[in-house]
Amino acid sequence: MNEKNPWETLTVEEVYDNPWINITHRKVLNPAGQNGIYGKVHFKNIAVGALPLDENNYTWLVGQYRYTLNKYSWEIPEGGCIEGIEPLQAAKNELQEETGITAKKWTKVLDIHTSNSVTDEYGICYLAQELSFGNSSPEPCEELMVKKVQFKEAFEMVMNGEITDSLSIATIMKVKLMLFS
Repeated sequence: MNEKNPWETLTVEEVYDNPWINITHRKVLNPAGQNGIYGKVHFKNIAVGALPLDENNYTWLVGQYRYTLNKYSWEIPEGGCIEGIEPLQAAKNELQEETGITAKKWTKVLDIHTSNSVTDEYGICYLAQELSFGNSSPEPCEELMVKKVQFKEAFEMVMNGEITDSLSIATIMKVKLMLFS
């Protein structure tokens, strides 16, 4: 496999920047040697997700209205990991903040690039087990609903298109293969 980059970047122009993303417009030579353009969305944080699973194969999903989609979305507990924090710690924080759940056992499930044709967004997802329950503390800007479902139901939600979030789909499918195949 040839891992040499066949693309040549001619210019990079910053189009937009905020605390979470940076967007650039690039003039390039594509692998065929022709002029082209490329837009790149750079995410400043790592995406992290946690799938909690208890001894009876129940999991917890978080529902919220996603502004970018203009629709409601069911997902595993997830969020962003800012620079300087370990991804596992960020996943633990998200799980506790969104659901009130903490876990003694953590297993890294996957690394993922969410949409690598337009963004370099990178994510890490974990399986959380040996659960304890407390109070959630979502961010003030979050209006969340949490529901407890059998893992089988979460898997069915992926299969019938009720769950469309890439981190959630990939994590649920991987856990299905790891534990229930």
